[in-house]
Amino acid sequence: MAENKYLRWLSSQTPSIYWHDSAIVEELDEAIENGAIGQTTNPFLVAAALKAQPDFWRRVLPEIPRDVQGDARAEEWVAQITGWFAKNKLAPFYGKGKYSGYVCAQTNPCRPGDAAATLATAKHYASMAENIVAKIPATRAGLEAIEVCAAEGIGVTATLSHTVPQVLAMAEAYQRGRRKAIEKGIQPGIGIAVLMIGRLDDYLRDVMNDTQAKATEADIRMAGIAVFKRAYEIFKEKEYDCVLMPAGSRGGYHITEISGANMVMSVAPFIAKALETETDFSEKIDQPVAPAVIERLRSMPEFVKAYEPDGMKVNEFISYGAFNRTLDQYTQVGWNLLRDIVL
Repeated sequence: MAENKYLRWLSSQTPSIYWHDSAIVEELDEAIENGAIGQTTNPFLVAAALKAQPDFWRRVLPEIPRDVQGDARAEEWVAQITGWFAKNKLAPFYGKGKYSGYVCAQTNPCRPGDAAATLATAKHYASMAENIVAKIPATRAGLEAIEVCAAEGIGVTATLSHTVPQVLAMAEAYQRGRRKAIEKGIQPGIGIAVLMIGRLDDYLRDVMNDTQAKATEADIRMAGIAVFKRAYEIFKEKEYDCVLMPAGSRGGYHITEISGANMVMSVAPFIAKALETETDFSEKIDQPVAPAVIERLRSMPEFVKAYEPDGMKVNEFISYGAFNRTLDQYTQVGWNLLRDIVL
């Protein structure tokens, strides 16, 4: 087991909470040794785990009948694998802290505009184990499902979100649902709003190159960080009962530059590896991104959409470029593969 002093420091000496981002058993075990107390998955990661370790999953999971096909089969793979992790790996941490012992299970990325289907899948996942959190797309329909889930005590994570407007809309939907749960005497589930900071950078880099914007590569590397810090300040001001989750990191700097935030951070194995050599153990969440960097990034309307709280309306979320790029990956090399896997 590789010791990761940085992640141990971050998860034990700062308000930041470490969740591991993969569905490979040995990788999660190593992350737990270094301070992880939760897990994130997505359709791509679940499909990768099934293909990497078919003999293991064949032994520990019940067989999915061959007549369960298509979306139902993909959904069942996600439910079964996250259910196994919830019961066999994360259960010892569950109940020891607000965000301890959970695993995320993503709903069907092929139907981001279908609130009813998303809600049905979220309820299916929640029935597998009480420490499963449903990952729901940050679209208008997804926000509708998030509010209902929160009202029924189901933990929720808004995913496929790359912008301040999306995470704020998620927080408001969660707050409404949470209030309804309390009024009905239901214990509210947790709420998390993902910000895919690295994936936003990827998208804005292409925008910068195509439009010949004033921004530079160094600016692009700070774009997702700037968006996260903007959202984080607003979350603190509004005192939401949910937290942000940085995800989709492209380098260790995506973690170190926001270190110390009161957040749940999703860390993939390659990012954990990059952080093994990190020596700067200091909290940087309150260090602002340079105004000159923000100004150059503002030369791109797509950055303004992501950075400004009113940069987009809810019905525009589903058409944002970074959203669609990520959705396509989750669909093509994740969910669609799960539809056909037979162990």
